[in-house]
Amino acid sequence: MISFNFYSPEQKISFPDWEKKTIYVSIKRDDMIHPFISGNKWRKLKFNLERALAENKNHLVTFGGAWSNHILATACAGATFSLKTTAFLRSDPGINNPLIAMCRLFGMEIIYTDRTEYKNKQALFDKHFSNNSNAYFIDEGGHGPLGSKGCEEIIASLQESYDHIFCACGTGTTLAGLQHAVAASGLQTVVHGVPVLKGADFIHDEVHKIYPSDPVATLHTGYHFGGYAKTKPELLRFIEKFVSHTGIMIEPTYTGKLFFAVNDLISQDYFKPNARILVIHTGGLTGFLGMYERFNLDLGQ
Repeated sequence: MISFNFYSPEQKISFPDWEKKTIYVSIKRDDMIHPFISGNKWRKLKFNLERALAENKNHLVTFGGAWSNHILATACAGATFSLKTTAFLRSDPGINNPLIAMCRLFGMEIIYTDRTEYKNKQALFDKHFSNNSNAYFIDEGGHGPLGSKGCEEIIASLQESYDHIFCACGTGTTLAGLQHAVAASGLQTVVHGVPVLKGADFIHDEVHKIYPSDPVATLHTGYHFGGYAKTKPELLRFIEKFVSHTGIMIEPTYTGKLFFAVNDLISQDYFKPNARILVIHTGGLTGFLGMYERFNLDLGQ
């Protein structure tokens, strides 16, 4: 078993107009789990790490883009549990940034990969590690059944009951775990996903692949702001307002879009009065580093 102590409270927050509509919002502060292995990054790695150790693997191999919080989390987890790490980076050769620098500081090997070759991750793994029996494959973002299994634990950890639970979605792994745990517990809670990329209807299919018998979660697909890692001034202004009002940091790629969606749905009277909402803060705040210049520019600073 992996020994890893963390703190992830449920924090009640208030925001303009929410209380006027008698809507109560709490945040599951998974961003507080760890500075680098935070949020669903830890939860999606946990059982992969346990499987790797059970199979006597000592080399984690994963995939992601130049600002991937999952890659950073894997690098830090490797250093924490004395495992080698390698990441196939979907990027031009030689690209460097603060996140990649931190990964290297944690001891991670970076292999730059063009987008065409990156499409077949298993082939990439086999090409470089077919003769390495110690290498363990972890899909991009920790996607897959073991990742969802880790996210299931969120539901069992809750101290309060909620009418609605929201999470941001990239691959659907976190959403699948939440929906499965809610269904297995017999709760009446409605699970919602806010996709952060265009054309996200595929997320239903991905969730179904992991848990074929589960009810379908609710997707709100209109909050991608142009696509993955895309943004618009109204999103950035909302983030600035939210952070300055609550003291809780969110970022434009995932959690900013998530909280924007919740706020917008409340303003449209989507929820019944006295609804209790839990929003999962999935961490990944280092992703903000890749957008800070655009953030300042779009706010006119």
